[in-house]
Amino acid sequence: MLFLCQHGFESLLERELGGAGLTVVETERGWARAEPLVGDAIEMSLDELAFPQLVMTSIRELRGESVNALAQQLADYFFESLRGERLEAAWPCVFQMVSEVVGLGRRASAVEKAFGELLKKKLSRVAKLAVLDLPRGAGAARGLFVFFADFGRVFVARDAWLGGQRRMADDESAPSRSYLKVEEAYIVLGREPLPGETVVDLGAAPGGWSYSAAKRGARVIAVDNGPLKGGAVNHPLIEHRLEDAFKFQPAPGVGYDWLFCDLVEEPHHVIQNIVTPWLAQGWCRRFVINLKFGHVDALGLLTELRAKESPFVLYARNLHIRHQYHDREEFTVVGELNS
Repeated sequence: MLFLCQHGFESLLERELGGAGLTVVETERGWARAEPLVGDAIEMSLDELAFPQLVMTSIRELRGESVNALAQQLADYFFESLRGERLEAAWPCVFQMVSEVVGLGRRASAVEKAFGELLKKKLSRVAKLAVLDLPRGAGAARGLFVFFADFGRVFVARDAWLGGQRRMADDESAPSRSYLKVEEAYIVLGREPLPGETVVDLGAAPGGWSYSAAKRGARVIAVDNGPLKGGAVNHPLIEHRLEDAFKFQPAPGVGYDWLFCDLVEEPHHVIQNIVTPWLAQGWCRRFVINLKFGHVDALGLLTELRAKESPFVLYARNLHIRHQYHDREEFTVVGELNS
């Protein structure tokens, strides 16, 4: 299997895979190749992993010195894998590469174009159904997934697992870059705020997450002693409360559809003083919570978040812990409260 992650976090990916019963046989910029330690035994599902953004399963390695050589090998592999299979619907045909290697993007694009021409000549109907982008959302996907590790080295697979992480489009009115993190989190969860729903955003300033919910028609209470900026300022659906996020609690009998929390605080402090009471008391129905691991052991924190005594495990379902595309040294945790 080939695991793709954010560049700079390869060592944490390797440690996480080791804890999941996989041994990493090779790692480079933004990826790791791994195999089960014993037979096919993996100690946790792919969906439980935090650092992989995409996993290519049953990979094949191809090597070639020229664009045409690589394209022909990809075509041969794809045509062979299609035996007994009939593609009747749109399918992902995705070419990715190590972005830090200068010129590799041009090589990948040239091979993609040459492969597309070969596909059209032999299977024009199948070629017309190809979608040149990853499916939106998380979970298993079948198509053609190609990853360029270098100019003459390519990994290819028909099946992949997606963590839901992906680059999001910016918004000129968004108050901060953090807006992108919550936009990405909706994809991981498979749900976003709806018109008329209620949101509490703890540590809201400068208001990126509040703005994201309000632009969808949700009513937001933005809790922060700091000022809001950009599209969050004077937004008719955002009520700014100048209060301490750690002291804010709903009025008796009041609950909210969503809890947002993105605080630059020690993660255990956030878990103890915000996550635990909000989830245990059922003050929200869904949550998007960002936890910083820059000053703690990231894998140790992951273990705690997954433990049976964790408030996330005790009180939530549809729980996902991800190191997102737009995250830095932080995890984004999403889920829904047990009904």
